[in-house]
Amino acid sequence: MFSFFKRNKKNNIEKQGDDSVISSQELIDEEGTVEEQEVHTVLVLPPSLTIPQESEYVLRFLNNELPPLKPNQISLAGIELRTEDNKLIVSAFVRNSLAKGIHLSETSLLLIGPNGEQLARKVFNLADIGEIPAKSSVPWHFVFEKSDVLSESIPSHGWKLAFELRKTETHRIDFHETWENALPQEEKDKLRKMVEGLPALKQGEVNFLGLQAKETENGDLHVTVLIRNGNTKNIQIHQLPLLVEDASGAVVAKGVFTLDNFEIKANTSKPWTFIFPKELVLIEKPDLSKWKVSIAENN
Repeated sequence: MFSFFKRNKKNNIEKQGDDSVISSQELIDEEGTVEEQEVHTVLVLPPSLTIPQESEYVLRFLNNELPPLKPNQISLAGIELRTEDNKLIVSAFVRNSLAKGIHLSETSLLLIGPNGEQLARKVFNLADIGEIPAKSSVPWHFVFEKSDVLSESIPSHGWKLAFELRKTETHRIDFHETWENALPQEEKDKLRKMVEGLPALKQGEVNFLGLQAKETENGDLHVTVLIRNGNTKNIQIHQLPLLVEDASGAVVAKGVFTLDNFEIKANTSKPWTFIFPKELVLIEKPDLSKWKVSIAENN
């Protein structure tokens, strides 16, 4: 386990890094409460780290010297930076000025130099920190491997650790090749406009929006669904267990579909029609004036 202040002298207590601050809404979609007073964060030591009493004293001193935050902010305040075992170890206070505790998740962090240059980048699972209590500062080590480092020269002072926020891209429709070739342009334009008007997905959310359900003369049920991917990565769907309910909530059809090379690109929606053969349709003449489709749970 890495320690704090391995090379610091007792008479040279100083914070080597600068601070970066973002709003809680930008990072975790938390607006918090409306407050006017500045927030002085209290040091909270994470139970997963063993911190000697001498280091704890220095951490408390440095934390007391930190500038106050505005309400509803999250900050990374650089403590120290060093190389150890061929790794770049960056220690920082993770600060939370919200009036409630928060949990962070997998997030990309940047190490930025004094002139704004990128020194290192890595995706960290910040859930490892545990809860960051209300109005608190939690010290933590961020370990960059050699492959994460982008610069040959790493300054000892004037750097900062920052959250790398991805630019929000417009959620768009992505047609499978068969749809792109077969669907009239007018219909494609209607679907594009509809997708642009739908409520935004949460980060990582995948959901299914029913577009059309109709029975054929031979008793099959054709269900057209919009598969929406709120992830920042493409997803592959190989098997999809679906369940269709009618206006009364009764199960109309249930089945498992096997898909071949079926990909939903990052931040896109893809329309697709699933055909339930007659033997999987459970109700004759269902009320399809209102219906919904969902993932079928295993029984």
